Amino acid sequence: MTVEIDIRASLSEQFAVQSARLKELTEINADTGDPAQAHDRDAMLAATRQSLEQITGALGRIADGTYGRCERCEKPIPPERLEILPHAKLCVPCQR
Repeated sequence: MTVEIDIRASLSEQFAVQSARLKELTEINADTGDPAQAHDRDAMLAATRQSLEQITGALGRIADGTYGRCERCEKPIPPERLEILPHAKLCVPCQR
């Protein structure tokens, strides 16, 4: 249970960091005139949004009691995997 509390706290912290990053990226003037910079900004925005979706999903699974269970085979996801990848939805065999 304490691992889940630690993971929830870590995910909440990551959510705050990524939310601030998203706000910062969206406030950057999109019309830089440099296509390469615009492309990089768009890529960073997409990655940040994806990260927020993953974090939100993990927090939702914690809230509904399904966190730590593989969505495909329903077996427990090893705690070591969740510590490394807290938003993991699948165990390693199902991820392959």
